[in-house]
Amino acid sequence: MCLSVPAKVIEIYADEWRAKVDYLGSAKTVGIGMLDEVRPDQYVLVHAGEAIQIIDEQSALESLHYWKEVLEL
Repeated sequence: MCLSVPAKVIEIYADEWRAKVDYLGSAKTVGIGMLDEVRPDQYVLVHAGEAIQIIDEQSALESLHYWKEVLEL
């Protein structure tokens, strides 16, 4: 089974293949090469260090709520 966690895009790096994201309160660098036109303030699903899908804010926030509950954050 594979899991992905929503992350908010903070910054797109100049190489346009990587982005800084807020990943459950931590800043992480993830690959964005599999997605078209990722922009700051969008939410993406991250799996194994790669953004695999752009998702809407409401879905991301709902999912983050459950992740925080499970992880007791």
